[in-house]
Amino acid sequence: MTDSPNSVEQARGLLAAQNYIAGQRLAAAVFLALSLKRPLFLEGEAGVGKTELARALAAALGRRLIRLQCHEGLDLAGAAYEWNHARQILAIRLAEAGGSQSVKDLSSGLYSREFLIERPLLEALTATGDAPPVLLVDELDRADEPFEAYLLEFLADFRMSIPELGAIKAEEPPIVILTSNRTREVHDALKRRCLYCWVDYPTRPAEERILAVRVPRLPEALRAKVAAFAQALRKEGLFKAPGVSETLDWAEALMAMGAHDLDAESVSQTLGALLKYQEDLGAVDNSMVERLLAASA
Repeated sequence: MTDSPNSVEQARGLLAAQNYIAGQRLAAAVFLALSLKRPLFLEGEAGVGKTELARALAAALGRRLIRLQCHEGLDLAGAAYEWNHARQILAIRLAEAGGSQSVKDLSSGLYSREFLIERPLLEALTATGDAPPVLLVDELDRADEPFEAYLLEFLADFRMSIPELGAIKAEEPPIVILTSNRTREVHDALKRRCLYCWVDYPTRPAEERILAVRVPRLPEALRAKVAAFAQALRKEGLFKAPGVSETLDWAEALMAMGAHDLDAESVSQTLGALLKYQEDLGAVDNSMVERLLAASA
């Protein structure tokens, strides 16, 4: 386990040690979230490194990572807890076999922690060990809006109310990171309980540094051209501009194809690693590729 950073630069260094290149604003947001013990809410386009930040932070601090992947229809049973009804029924059958006194003794204990199945939210509150875990609530915008209301108590007090048991509060707050691709707006009440940071596409120098640490076998000259081409492509008004994760996939694809330079043929052969929609693949024709290559040379 590693101690929390004492400065923004130290936070940046911890992330860099995990091959995560964070800008000054993002590093400051991480440092403040750790120092103030506040949840950190990250918004940004898909593929810019929001989820990866939680992974890198957990690894840098030596903490366990608990991930809650949000989706439409997510409810308490999937996110927080549910009662183990099969085990409760079994306990009732065993008590009935033991006689009326056994049933009486059991009745008050059916809704105890023994019969509770912990899901990510409750697991983050009750985790034991040297330090609390990192809880990643990923792609919150994919969950239904009512689910946000349930998170308000959790984010404000690191506490969860279970009707049958009462309130369960963390002895030490977990590190909480929430992400959103902004497919819909998240309610202000939830944002007020968090520190906020917009995670943008990296600058060209930053993207080159990311390629250097994540794809170290990529030659320096090719690395510069890959970053420049991706940067230029994001300005073309595509349906889904490539994120950093797509740039990394593309670099790996170019290496697998044995490319030593970026030309129209190598781009055409590997474009499916960079763009993931047919509309965008159709829009990036040979003339656009040649123009972007000339601009990135």
